[in-house]
Amino acid sequence: MQPIQQSTRYGIIEALPEGLTGELIDGQIYAQSQPAAAHMVAGSMLGAELVGPFCKGKGGPGGWWIIDEPEVHFKRDIDVTVPDLAGWRRECMPYPPEKSHRFEVVPDWICEILSPSTKSRDREVKMPLYAHYGVQYVWLIDPIEHVLEAYRLDADAWLEIGRFSSTDHVSVSPFEAISIDLKDLWLPVKL
Repeated sequence: MQPIQQSTRYGIIEALPEGLTGELIDGQIYAQSQPAAAHMVAGSMLGAELVGPFCKGKGGPGGWWIIDEPEVHFKRDIDVTVPDLAGWRRECMPYPPEKSHRFEVVPDWICEILSPSTKSRDREVKMPLYAHYGVQYVWLIDPIEHVLEAYRLDADAWLEIGRFSSTDHVSVSPFEAISIDLKDLWLPVKL
C-alpha cells in the first residue's frame, strides 16, 4: 500500500460522509461523529455569552469574530483543525473568508469542548499544534465534569491562567471584560 500523497489527504476530509467532521494534523487524518448533547449545549451557550459583547459590542468591547466550528487551515490542506469555537480580533482578521470555508488566519483564541472520545487528542495533539502556530489563548471545557480550564501561550508553552468549576463566575483572558456564569453552560440536572 502506498502512502497517501499530501495533496490528496485534504481530499479525504472533503469526501467524508455527512455527519463526520475531519481534521488533518501533522499528516494524520482524524474523523469524528457529532458530539453528545452536553457538548453541543456547552459550546452553544458559551458562544451566546461571547457574541453579544465581543462580536456586536453589546455590553462589551466588540472587536472580535467568534465562530462555531471553523475549519482552520494553519498550513493550507496540511494542518487543518475544526475547533468547537474560535475567536479572532478584528485587527487580525477584519472579515471572515467570503467565498471559502477555509479560515487561514491563526485564531487569537480557541475553545475545545472535551468529550470522552476527543479529550486526549484535544490535550495531547491539538494543544501543541495550537502553540506551534501561535494561538494566544486556549480554553478547554469539560461539560461532564463542569470544568473550564483557561491557558495562555507563554514562550511557546501553555501556562494555565485559571481552572474554574460548576457554578463559578468567570472573568478570564481574553474575555475578562465580562463575567460568565458557568452554570449556564451545563445541561440542567433532571429531577
